[in-house]
Amino acid sequence: MTAETETPRTAGSCCSSTGSCHDGTADVQVGGVTTVYEVKGMTCGHCEGAVSEEISGIEGVSSVEAEASTGRVTIVSRAPLTEDAVRAAVDEAGYELVGPA
Repeated sequence: MTAETETPRTAGSCCSSTGSCHDGTADVQVGGVTTVYEVKGMTCGHCEGAVSEEISGIEGVSSVEAEASTGRVTIVSRAPLTEDAVRAAVDEAGYELVGPA
């Protein structure tokens, strides 16, 4: 079971003033399905980018925000995604999908 909510669009920067590749805000679209997963093994901005890039390749994904510090990945998509699709993308990036957060 995943957490799904509608989230308004917020603006964010690629890199924050702390050198992180995110600023704590998700770049999401209105009306999208937001799902949060836990991913094991991310330790830095490079890890976040690798996971985000692979998940972004899934059809219907409009936004991905990976946070190494929490191990959470927030995905916004037009429709709910299958966990198998997310797992395959995370595996391809070299990390382990634990499951829904």
